[in-house]
Amino acid sequence: MGAGLCPLALGTQTIGSVSRPAAFCGVVGFKPTYGTVSAEGLIPLSPSLDHVGWFTPDVALAAAVATAVRRPLGPAPGDESARPVLAVPTGPYLDRADEVGRRHFERAREGLTAAGYEIREVAALADIDQIEQRHTLIVAAEAARVHADWYARNAELYEARTRDLIEQGREIADDELGAALIGRARLRRELTAAMNDHGIDLWLSPAAKGPAPAGLDYTGDPVMNRPWTHAGLPTLALPAGTDEEGLPLGIQLAGRWDRDEALLAWGRGIEEALGEETPGDE
Repeated sequence: MGAGLCPLALGTQTIGSVSRPAAFCGVVGFKPTYGTVSAEGLIPLSPSLDHVGWFTPDVALAAAVATAVRRPLGPAPGDESARPVLAVPTGPYLDRADEVGRRHFERAREGLTAAGYEIREVAALADIDQIEQRHTLIVAAEAARVHADWYARNAELYEARTRDLIEQGREIADDELGAALIGRARLRRELTAAMNDHGIDLWLSPAAKGPAPAGLDYTGDPVMNRPWTHAGLPTLALPAGTDEEGLPLGIQLAGRWDRDEALLAWGRGIEEALGEETPGDE
């Protein structure tokens, strides 16, 4: 996608493997509400967190794909002709962005405000450390259970970090996993309650900590994506300019549970507003 060799690419996201690379490559990355696109036929890593998503050059194509493959569970979208109210989740979550990423995010935010979008600051994700720990526990525990038979026969064929994850997961008891899954559902309720209480339509945040890391040994930190994946909310990563070296940077929108169509409809206007002025670091 980043090289312009195809108009559509599929991906999976258990932590941030759609949103983060979309930001690094300057393309659109859409992760639907958990469970609304079938994962049948995939080799799972963590069935409670695995999402099927896709990369496109623009939001219009992302929305067309959603119409074709997404299972309609919720109510039809309402009137999305008016601009949505956006919210920045203030607190320790945003501190995860690096200096370049945070500076770029503030410039993108200023651009959206200038384009007429109302952006409110709302305290959220104060327990981000616990969210991250809980997410890692679920991934490890479920990976160990899903891959138990394969791993028993072919452990030496697994990549070292995956082996470590599975070994960690083998030590996690069922009641620990159950408690973590309850915590996942609680986060979804908390984020939805905050949206209701503050009149928010979409959450606005960086799509990655900053620009893509150099080299091929590390694909970057998915920390900015983890809470939204954990909650299963739909997300849309949009290109939003470059850094001073010309590396792409992106912003991330998170919508309400099962309101993917609304997120995509609003995303088209936000995509246009971001494209009017591509913020970069000076």
